[in-house]
Amino acid sequence: MGRDTHDRMANAIRALAMDAVEMAKSGHPGLPMGAADIATVLFTRFLKFDPADPAWPDRDRFVLSAGHGSMLLYAVLHLLGYADMTIAEIKRFRQLGSKTAGHPEYGHATGIETTTGPLGQGLANAVGMALAERIMAARFGDAIVDHHTYVLASDGDFMEGISQEAIALAGHLRLAKLIVLFDDNGITIDGKLSLADSTDQVARVKASGWNASRIDGHDPDAIGVAIEAARKSDRPTLIACRTTIGFGAPSKANSEKAHGSPLGAEEIKGVRARLGWNYPPFEIPADVIDLWRKAGARSQGTRKAWGERVAALDAATRAEFERRVAGKLPVSLATAVRAVKEQAIEKPEEIATRKASEVSLEALVEALPEMIGGSADLTGSNNTKTKNMTVIAPGEFKGRFVHWGVREHLMAAAMNGMALHGGIIPYSGTFLVFSDYCRPALRLAALMGKRVIHVMTHDSIGLGEDGPTHQPVEHLAALRAIPNLYLLRPADLTETAECWQLALQHADGPSVLALTRQNLPAMRKRFVEENLSARGAYELAPASAKAEVSLFASGSEVSLCLAAQEQLEKKGVPTRVVSVPCFELFFMQPAQYRYAVIGDAPVRLAVEAAVRMGWDAIIGTDGAFVGMSGFGASAPYQDLYAHFGITSEAVVAAALDSFGREKKAAGAKASARRSPSAR
Repeated sequence: MGRDTHDRMANAIRALAMDAVEMAKSGHPGLPMGAADIATVLFTRFLKFDPADPAWPDRDRFVLSAGHGSMLLYAVLHLLGYADMTIAEIKRFRQLGSKTAGHPEYGHATGIETTTGPLGQGLANAVGMALAERIMAARFGDAIVDHHTYVLASDGDFMEGISQEAIALAGHLRLAKLIVLFDDNGITIDGKLSLADSTDQVARVKASGWNASRIDGHDPDAIGVAIEAARKSDRPTLIACRTTIGFGAPSKANSEKAHGSPLGAEEIKGVRARLGWNYPPFEIPADVIDLWRKAGARSQGTRKAWGERVAALDAATRAEFERRVAGKLPVSLATAVRAVKEQAIEKPEEIATRKASEVSLEALVEALPEMIGGSADLTGSNNTKTKNMTVIAPGEFKGRFVHWGVREHLMAAAMNGMALHGGIIPYSGTFLVFSDYCRPALRLAALMGKRVIHVMTHDSIGLGEDGPTHQPVEHLAALRAIPNLYLLRPADLTETAECWQLALQHADGPSVLALTRQNLPAMRKRFVEENLSARGAYELAPASAKAEVSLFASGSEVSLCLAAQEQLEKKGVPTRVVSVPCFELFFMQPAQYRYAVIGDAPVRLAVEAAVRMGWDAIIGTDGAFVGMSGFGASAPYQDLYAHFGITSEAVVAAALDSFGREKKAAGAKASARRSPSAR
């Protein structure tokens, strides 16, 4: 490709970007205009993809980590011929219902590999994608799985702390097929990058075991040579491409004025003159379109040859590969869950639900080879590594367990990348209190509708002596507030197995299993084939007569409610107990079922070693609550439960107090009806 041809192709990106932002009166034209040369070289010469089959499993992945530059991606997808990225969609940039959202959103249009915008997340997603590629290649061979992951990242991506976690692990694992193109334009929203940062990013990544180089980001030959060298590397590569933000803009190029605002009609007129782009807004000349469409068709032969190799696999291997890529669960899942539930009834024992999770995983990991586990340096505490699991290590990807190190931010975001890649169900562990570190990625997983499973142990003051810094109080409510996320808090081994099944079956969103450190008694006394936890809440223990009190609890507090029920029944107060392992699933149930489970007992009381927030949807604003209203303390867990009044005796006292007030109120109403004045 000659320089003139390259320039015309790159200028098509610049024109579409500036015109779309101008029409929307909103957006970021600077990055697409500055990085257009990088994108042109990458997509026309190196990236392996096929717009006719955008979900081709062995395509290269491209992650626009600098999601604010979304018009770069939309312009390229349109030019390459992705059917759903029409010029009409380009014109609807940032409008309600368009495929061209302000930041790229996974699922809105083909060719968008992940949702980006929160800086650093895309870079960390890409680490997960590159890791997933190597894991799948180790299982199915390089003839079937052999592709690269490319990232376009900005100064902001590298300033976010998650970037260091991503860089460090990628370098440690030697993820050689990860290539990061750094749009090194030296400009942020506030102005020059030097206002806030003076880091040598090339030296930084080299210190973590990467290859790295600096090039002129507007020299297509230099870009090509650098990418070619990166593809031959035995380590991940950073290519720092020095670019000019808003390239071509007469007065706003190389300044923050080109970053996050439309250029304006006069400036755009100047751009057209400088670039020799003498076409109306949104008009791309036919010869340029033809060049881009030919680039889009470049990998069709490669894709067809790949399909032939897949077809040549033995039937069992081909079926397994296709099942895993499609995200379909094997029939063996139900068998594995049943075995654990039967074991729980036949040999009941007091165990922590983190241990119950380990017992469940021993069966599940054998049944589902796509499950890849891990922990953020808390393996022995989270119980996420089963006996037969081997470890993924630098250059060795046949294992099924990732030691993420103390890197919860990366772990959660990379798990998203693994799920986005396909063929893998990632799960991993940390303490529930550290869900705060995972929250940005958890939110994006919920937004994208991706199946990732987080095992979060030490779920309350029940963790004991580590004290309030490690004792989650508000975290259950905070996680329940995320749409499309299942917060699963089981009470025993049976419920834990059921909750694992629900998390695995939740193909369209993330799940968190909140698990105890302390031992709990077995709640279920008989085997039931149905997954009762799937209803979110169910009556665990009925009252002896028409219930006067309904007790609701999740996890470790269910056993307190059962003990309280026994005491209340002895006092002549019929009481029922409802286990509530998952609010989200319960609220999805038909109204008739919800009303039946909540019941009509005059007293409703919820018990959870956490804040009340969220429980009013079940017990009502006038319902009673036994739980936490502040932070915890450092002490043995038994002392903490007593100190904070989360005991069966406290539940009984609260129930009787509410019951007494209800009886008194009912008596007053009856008396009023009998009085002469009432008649």
